[in-house]
Amino acid sequence: MNPFRRNSGKAALSVVVAGAVLAAAACGGETSVGAPDEAAKTTPPAVAAAMDKVVRQGFPGVQVVIDGPAGHRTFTAGVGDLNTRAPFPDDARVRIGSNTKTYVATVIMQLVAEGKVDLDASIERYLPGMVQGNGNDGNRISVRQVLQHTSGVPDYLGRGAGDGITTQNSEQIDPDEETLRWQHFEMTELVRRAMTAPPQFEPGAKSVYTNTNYLLAGLLIERVTGNPAADEIGRRILEPLGLRDTYVPAARETGIRGPHARGYHRIDGKPVDFTDFDPSWGATAGDMIATPTDMNRFFTALLAGKLLPPAQLAEMKRTVPFDRMPGADYGLALIHRTAPCGKEVWGHGGSIPGFETRNGVTAEGTAVTVTVNQLPATEEEADAVNGVLDAALCAS
Repeated sequence: MNPFRRNSGKAALSVVVAGAVLAAAACGGETSVGAPDEAAKTTPPAVAAAMDKVVRQGFPGVQVVIDGPAGHRTFTAGVGDLNTRAPFPDDARVRIGSNTKTYVATVIMQLVAEGKVDLDASIERYLPGMVQGNGNDGNRISVRQVLQHTSGVPDYLGRGAGDGITTQNSEQIDPDEETLRWQHFEMTELVRRAMTAPPQFEPGAKSVYTNTNYLLAGLLIERVTGNPAADEIGRRILEPLGLRDTYVPAARETGIRGPHARGYHRIDGKPVDFTDFDPSWGATAGDMIATPTDMNRFFTALLAGKLLPPAQLAEMKRTVPFDRMPGADYGLALIHRTAPCGKEVWGHGGSIPGFETRNGVTAEGTAVTVTVNQLPATEEEADAVNGVLDAALCAS
């Protein structure tokens, strides 16, 4: 669920990176909806070249959705289904992985604005007894540190996940793909498993992207509001913005509603259709589903101040160096970086078996979401996906 994890070998279901060496597919069709003129329907050359590079590297397909002053544009290359060779459908639903974190952080910041949550209070105040054992102490960890990955809590995904610290007595879950695929977990169980390992570092000492933080964030929402986090996300964000194609999967829901591409995950060197699985192991750290169009609307609205008062949005944009992406900074589930063309960009990103999404919004209000239906397995592949995002941002 880490948007920028890089890894080699057999990928952990946790997050993050997997790829498959597939026969390269030729660039597919392109569509445009609501563009102001015919020129806008043509894929910008830099974007076309970047998408072609992604497909030549072995990704089944790629879709770019751009929203902004030039209108709504969608460009695709490759295929959304390796069996039928069909392209990504328009308005395709995708698993958005760690983009979920930004929705969760936004709800918490709304609660901060309402005086129901104090960013600098301890997580113990809201979740008594939840963060304790093996050196973990919720009294020493603030809500802000949880949201900014500076808490030091261990990851509930252990062996192979990279972030977790595994010990002989640890009960962190083994992120083996087929073992986890159809299992169902409760968030409290996953946090309990995380607490069987020691902290990664002293609270506030540094930032290390850790999914346990956002399970704690989801549980905080539920404790403060008395409602499921999914209900609060729906009531506070999805309904006001009219994001009808965004949702949190129901308990034990394994498929993707509506039109969607197939998602692929490499297991033992072979691409496996991994579209369907129980995402409860991701929970409020990464289980949501949306269309790229909806994601563009959400991030644009958030950054335009339509979901938060100025003070709380400013808190979300207070950053520390991002351990997953050199040169980038991490706020409260917002990533800030500068594109190669010099444009300042805010967004996030998400990685989950089957899909990778990268997104960003410029100061001019152009939002871009890039989706590939397979996770990068190498740094070169990850850079190729980032290259599509940068090309689209800089060409807009």
